[in-house]
Amino acid sequence: MTTSAQVLGKFAAEIKFEDIPAAVIERAKDCVIDTVAVCSFGARFPWSQMVAGYARRYGRGGPCTVIGFPDMRVHAPYAALTNGVLAHAYEQDSLRDPGVGGHPGATLLPAVLAICEEEQVDGKNALAAFVAGVEVMFRIGLASHHTPEKIGFHAPGLTGPYAAAVAAGRVLGLDAERMTHALGIAGSLSCGLLAFTKSKQGAMVKRLHLGRASESGILAARLAADGYTGPETVLDGKFGFLEAFCQPDGIEPELLTTELNQRWETLRICMKRYACHVNSQTPVQALRELMSEHKFAASDVLSVTVEGAERLLSHHDIREPGDVMQAQYSVPFCVALALYRDPDDPKSFSASALEDAEIRAACRNIVLRAREAAGRSPRSTRVIVRLRDGREVARDGDTFKGMPADPLSRAELHRKFTLLTSDSGAAAAASLFDRLERMETQKCFSLF
Repeated sequence: MTTSAQVLGKFAAEIKFEDIPAAVIERAKDCVIDTVAVCSFGARFPWSQMVAGYARRYGRGGPCTVIGFPDMRVHAPYAALTNGVLAHAYEQDSLRDPGVGGHPGATLLPAVLAICEEEQVDGKNALAAFVAGVEVMFRIGLASHHTPEKIGFHAPGLTGPYAAAVAAGRVLGLDAERMTHALGIAGSLSCGLLAFTKSKQGAMVKRLHLGRASESGILAARLAADGYTGPETVLDGKFGFLEAFCQPDGIEPELLTTELNQRWETLRICMKRYACHVNSQTPVQALRELMSEHKFAASDVLSVTVEGAERLLSHHDIREPGDVMQAQYSVPFCVALALYRDPDDPKSFSASALEDAEIRAACRNIVLRAREAAGRSPRSTRVIVRLRDGREVARDGDTFKGMPADPLSRAELHRKFTLLTSDSGAAAAASLFDRLERMETQKCFSLF
């Protein structure tokens, strides 16, 4: 009997650029552009520079780019590790809507870019590999119904190695059998715990989960290419992913392969507007819209209530974040910050915000309340603001700018790209954006 890993492996091995709908290619390309910009901005942070230092120490001498470090070249696994950390360095990387625990940009671009640079592979194959990885990752997440995070795993670190393995494997030209082995190997490389959400410090480790996932994909693909084997039952078999990492009453194994090559999951890619966790995006946007519409400032506010999914309370109710990373994961903190600073500017989410007494006080006073989820998007929130002049204003938010239902236009994406890559200079940023827009024409996909 053919397993799900074998079906997905065959799909990933055989997918061709010419067979992918144009809209899917454009969505994938938007995600690549967005991820390069996010990596560029992410390179400035100490946690990124520490990982870059590790890569420089052990991986120097290779042909692969580390984004934001123009003079640095390392071997492929170290480039994938570092670029994955850079992409997730500041909570700006892409994901799926509705969420399933997969971050396509941070997981896939680092692996694809590294192998393409190492093997001198063209842009069309890079895009086909990226799409193959997205399709596999999102289906694994769908089948899990995001239950790994209910028991304490950080889902992108679990789904990511599979996706990066098939993306890297597609670049390397693995056949269906070896692609299945790559998936089997990747299953033993999954890692990532949510302990950082309940600790006083240590949230820096969250960034590492995405880099490790991308690095693991290269390891799995390279070993499979040389004949190393992994179990074909890795996804839905005994002791496979769905049994070992998920809640048994929440999984749906048939979703691993349902409508494969017909319903394109890549179109579900979501890009973030603000530099904070996705579950803060709709309440932050709703609050800023209320402030603009009703002309009030933080000093006019008596109280703010955010109603939404139960997950806001179980995972994101962090009142005293110990570092910036925990703050970005905290819905109350992000909403409080939006009262005092412009959240469209990623530099607003800085250590100075963490030390701001007014923001900290507002964070402690934000009211979070669960509401009935039936018929609503997991992202849906309602923000209720009571003002000192007696008014009460409210706004429901089901979407935010960047979601598939309200995507960034290419012009809006260009503005975001320009903002995030400003340190490289206007001319260099414009040239890089142009190269990425035309990446399918490149004989060798590389950033420089």
